[in-house]
Amino acid sequence: MTRQISVGGVKIGGGAPVSIQSMLNRPNTDVEGCLEQIGALKKAGCDIVRLSVLDMEAAEAFGAIAEKSPLPLVADIHFDYRLAIAAAEGGAAKIRINPGNIGGESNVRAVVDCCKAHHIPIRIGVNGGSLDKALLEKYGHPTPEALVESAFSHIALLEKYGFCDICVSMKSSNVPLMMQAYRLMHEKSDYPLHVGVTETGTEYMGTIKSAMGIGGLLCMGIGDTIRVSLTADPVREVVAAKAILKAAGLRKSGVNLISCPTCGRTKIDLIGLAGQVEKALENCEKDITVAVMGCIVNGPGEAREADIGIAGGDGCGVIFVKGELKEKLPYDALLPALLSYIEEL
Repeated sequence: MTRQISVGGVKIGGGAPVSIQSMLNRPNTDVEGCLEQIGALKKAGCDIVRLSVLDMEAAEAFGAIAEKSPLPLVADIHFDYRLAIAAAEGGAAKIRINPGNIGGESNVRAVVDCCKAHHIPIRIGVNGGSLDKALLEKYGHPTPEALVESAFSHIALLEKYGFCDICVSMKSSNVPLMMQAYRLMHEKSDYPLHVGVTETGTEYMGTIKSAMGIGGLLCMGIGDTIRVSLTADPVREVVAAKAILKAAGLRKSGVNLISCPTCGRTKIDLIGLAGQVEKALENCEKDITVAVMGCIVNGPGEAREADIGIAGGDGCGVIFVKGELKEKLPYDALLPALLSYIEEL
């Protein structure tokens, strides 16, 4: 089991539930816009949000956002250690830094001392695309061993000044590489791990890569907090993260939707109906399994473990609950009836 840190009251590691993170993409000086986006992320199920702090103007705005944020706010810092200190003093719940790019050891120590004073954890962010030149010369290219060695060099620097309130990430756009790096780190360290695949692309491909990398590691018991990185609205990152956690068996709240792939027996618009059901139940928090099946003969049988579902017929369908047929309805009446039954569950 990993150590545990606390990010504004959200526990990471030590057996705590895997938390979901996302990152704001509004201008970092747009206080009201950022707060609006944080509200949308919270509603979607996000636990922790991160914001880039690019300069002192952004650091001042960060403090104003942190003061009103309904979620813990992480400051993402590069190059200037003074921004990390300003964010920590301005209410950051966690600081994300790469200790190797904020100057000498004296700068790192200044950040560590400030975080100690405010009881703020630090995430060490290692990225396969920005490894130290010495490591690239040693290994030839980004390898799992290079990422882990980089992480331990940064950990050693923080530990040198008595700081152990640490979370580690070792991200890469290469899914097998990041998985091997996290597995190796998991074997060698008990620091909590922030897991993610970086630069995954648009929502479709990015979700697939994230499900493989993040989901694969979660199924092996590796990972304490996750961020799905998508070139999309950050809310979609949270939706994808929740789906990954459900698929990995780590979250039970919310609907588990199952549907068949269609075949020649399908006589209704099953693809359209399944999409409508998914959309209608996106924010339903009931711990239920809902089936949308194309065949009235096999549907209830194949989905007998579902709490409730639809099985299609020829332009019509039946509603079944726990495998028991309830009523036969025309196609257009199936969705309203299904939602009505779910309301009563």
